[in-house]
Formats: sequence, structure tokens, C-alpha cells
Amino acid sequence: MADISTYPGLRHLRGAPTVHIRHVKNGQVVHEGTGLSFWFRPRTAVLSEVPVDDRELPMLFHARTHDYQDVTVQLTITYRCTNPEVATSRIDFSIDPDTGTWRQDPLSQIANTLTESTQQHALEILGTLDLDTAIRTGVERVKLSVAENLTAHHIGLEIIDVRVVAIRPDADLEKALRTTVREKVQQEADKATYERRAMAVERERSISENELQNQIELAKREELLVVQRGANALRKAEDNARASRIADDAKAEGIRKLAEAEAAGEKARLDAYRDVPQETLYALAVKELAGNLPEIGSITLTPDIVQPILQRLAR
Repeated sequence: MADISTYPGLRHLRGAPTVHIRHVKNGQVVHEGTGLSFWFRPRTAVLSEVPVDDRELPMLFHARTHDYQDVTVQLTITYRCTNPEVATSRIDFSIDPDTGTWRQDPLSQIANTLTESTQQHALEILGTLDLDTAIRTGVERVKLSVAENLTAHHIGLEIIDVRVVAIRPDADLEKALRTTVREKVQQEADKATYERRAMAVERERSISENELQNQIELAKREELLVVQRGANALRKAEDNARASRIADDAKAEGIRKLAEAEAAGEKARLDAYRDVPQETLYALAVKELAGNLPEIGSITLTPDIVQPILQRLAR
């Protein structure tokens, strides 16, 4: 709102950088622009004040989808006045020269015009969509439709941005949809749980099969090890038996040769005694016997003992 100072018969207006002031006197434009400051006479001055900053217009309206379901659309339009001359010619932006306030409510008129145009484009696109599609992709479709088709050049405005906040069904239907989606999500969660359990069981079965296969392989290896150990033991026993047999044969051969040597020696000794007189042999025998008898400290000779010996010696 412009700042107007009052003086007797005169007024002073001081504008702002975001406000376009238009001063008309007797049908002629005297001052026009933003950030103006000038004197004027209230009796002859016609003043208009047009805001040229970005303005946001939130909207909330109802629509019906292709399958006859009511939805609520929430969006926001950002606009700016780019042609104040056209705006002042189409909408009443005149202000009171004493107070600087609008005589009418131009912003409400702009809001009504933009809201009706926006609703028309949104209703056209939502009428071709079913409820599920409208909820899932309706936000982007409504935004594109409104941004492409909504124009306000005829009233000197430019649409800067369109933001669709949400498209929602009525409360009861939304609750039902939430329940359906919740059940579906729960089913998916249960399915994931069952699949995870089945996968865990499959993994446990695979692990058990691997363990069993490892045990079978280990048993086979143990069997081969036992067979190999048996073969090694048999080979060792055969080697030991062969070595024992060779040792026994060698020992028997040694004993045989020793016996043959002893027999040969005995034969040679007997051959040496063959030509020796009998008396000499007796004497040698007595000597041998005497050498092998135990030590005798004393001996008692009786006639019964001596007489046969003397008779033998006499013969």
C-alpha cells in the first residue's frame, strides 16, 4: 500500500519498489512506474496501485474421476503482474487519494479468475483418469495440464509456477484404500517372511547335504586309508617274515656248518686215536678223567678197590 501524506489542498505519495503506481489526470498519464514519489491534487488525480511482486494463490477444490470417485485437489499458483497497463484496464486497482487503500478488492477478483481457470483444466484431466491412476500419477498430470493451459495475459498477469501438493480421495474411501494397501503390504511382508524362511530351510538343507557329502567323502578316504594301512601292514609282515626266514636259514646254515665242523673235528680226533695203543688210550682217559674230577682232599683205598685195579694192570 502506498504511503500518502496529507497537506491542505495537496497530497504526497511515496511508492515502493514492488508496487506499480499509475497517476492519471484529465485522462492523461502523469506518473507511472515503481518506486515513485510525487505531489498531486486529490480533486483531480486518479491513482492506481498494482503489486508487481510474486504472489502465491493456494487452492483447494473437489473433482471427480473417470470412475465417479470424488477427490480433493490441493495446489498453489504463483503469478506476477507483468503488464500493469492491461491490469488496470481490466481490474479495478484504483486507490483512495487520502488513505492509499484500494477502493475495491482486486486481488480477490484475480484469485477468483485464476481459481476457476485452474479448476477447469484440473477437472478436464482428472475426468479421464480412474481413482487409482489419479492417486498415483494425477499430481504430475494435473501440474502439466495446468502449467500448459493456464494463461492470464488478458488481465496482465504471468503464471510463474504451478505446484500440485496432493490429490486425495474422501476420508472413508482413503481409509478403505489404506486398509487395502496395508493388507497388501502385510501380504507382501508375509510372503517375504515365508520366502526368507524357505530360503533359510533350503540353505540349511544345502548345508546338511554338504556336511553329509563331506562325511561320505571322509568315510571313503578313511576306508582307503584303512585299506592302505592293511596293505602296508601285510607288506611289512611279509617283509618281516621274509627277513625272519632268511635269518633262520642263515642261522640253520651256521648251525649246520658248526655241527659239520664239530663232527669233522671229532672224526679227525677219532682218526688220530685209531692207531694209538689201548693202554695209552686208558692212560689218556684217566688223565682226562682226573682233569675233570673235583678236588679230592683225601682218599681211602680198601682191598676191595685196589685188588681189581691191580689185577687189570697185571693183565
